[in-house]
Amino acid sequence: MAKDFSERVLAGIEYERSRVAPPAGFPDLPDIHGGRYTDTEFLDLETESLWKKSWLYACHSDELPESGSYILWRKTGSPIIILRDKTDQIRAFYNTCRHRGGPLVGEATGKIGNFLVCDYHGWSYDLGGNLVSISEQRDFNGLEKSCRSLVPVRCESLGNWVFINEDMNAEALNDYLSPIPELIKQFQPENLHLIDSRSYDVSCNIKVMLEAFLEVYHVSSIHHKTVNRFLDSSGCSIVLWPKGHSLMATPNRREDWVDPGTIGMPEISTVTKFAANNNLSFNFFPNMITPMAPTGIPFLTFWPTGYHSMRVETHWFAPEGLTDELRSQWEIRLSNFERILEEDNQFAPRIQESIESSGFKGIKVGYQERRIYHWHEELDRRIGLERVPQHLRVKPMLEEYIEKTV
Repeated sequence: MAKDFSERVLAGIEYERSRVAPPAGFPDLPDIHGGRYTDTEFLDLETESLWKKSWLYACHSDELPESGSYILWRKTGSPIIILRDKTDQIRAFYNTCRHRGGPLVGEATGKIGNFLVCDYHGWSYDLGGNLVSISEQRDFNGLEKSCRSLVPVRCESLGNWVFINEDMNAEALNDYLSPIPELIKQFQPENLHLIDSRSYDVSCNIKVMLEAFLEVYHVSSIHHKTVNRFLDSSGCSIVLWPKGHSLMATPNRREDWVDPGTIGMPEISTVTKFAANNNLSFNFFPNMITPMAPTGIPFLTFWPTGYHSMRVETHWFAPEGLTDELRSQWEIRLSNFERILEEDNQFAPRIQESIESSGFKGIKVGYQERRIYHWHEELDRRIGLERVPQHLRVKPMLEEYIEKTV
């Protein structure tokens, strides 16, 4: 992590600890209209503009250990095959035969041989997605196999983390995430292993849960027996970046504090003291939060399952796999993390009930919650401001506070 960037964030932490009001000139952010959480037409615009047009975390390369290994991925509503081909490249295709739309795989995960075969009529494709064989070819005069390859989905990696994007015209993953890839090099994403994955269904709009992880304003009240014991939320320093991405750096209460659950765990040797002594929580817009630490990194991904329901997934990565020696220690660590997550989950259904009432007009975010406002500004840019009903728009207010470079 660039030294000057670390020094600026540290200076920000000291400023945050000492301030008694928002910085001079910081705007009074307008209320975010309640309809953005409940109006089904707006939520349809949100779905259309985000999930099929963004880079989204899909899987870890450990889940595709050899040629022919595949995952059937359905998070955006489209069935997508993510596989490792014969050249060790990870690719993605729609699970859709080019004949009459039959599926090529049916199980959630598995391993195939040299070909993807549609069981409906027997059309076959190699692992590069090329049509190589059709049954009863005599019935298809003039059919050019080269024009009937499987339809690809953009698939790129950051280290061992695999992302997909259904927008074939999207910019490259590293460019989209900039400057995050450069800042997290020290965590060696190319050497991390998958430890654990879990999911939790929650009865609330996706933004109710996601926004809880974009601020630490609630830490002293909701997490007073857990997170608040070791993180100093009064020192939280926030960095906003283009395209909706952001960072929340929250210092440990004591510089020498070490999570008891991590003592003795292998560490990533290249992580700096700055990153080890402060909780660095990145938001990969639109739906991923990752608070990084030298001994292990969780990805929290948030997925809509309906207007008023969603799923949180957690994926943990570490410099060494889940060995027998580390298994019991990881079980304790994952249990502790699950306890913290449940402290957030418990309020979400009750908040959802409240926001569906006539008493909910919108949300008022303060200076410390500006990541939420930043997220909504980016959502409107993705939708197209002219397409957002005027009364539901978020007025752009934060442009001058977005850092264009590291």
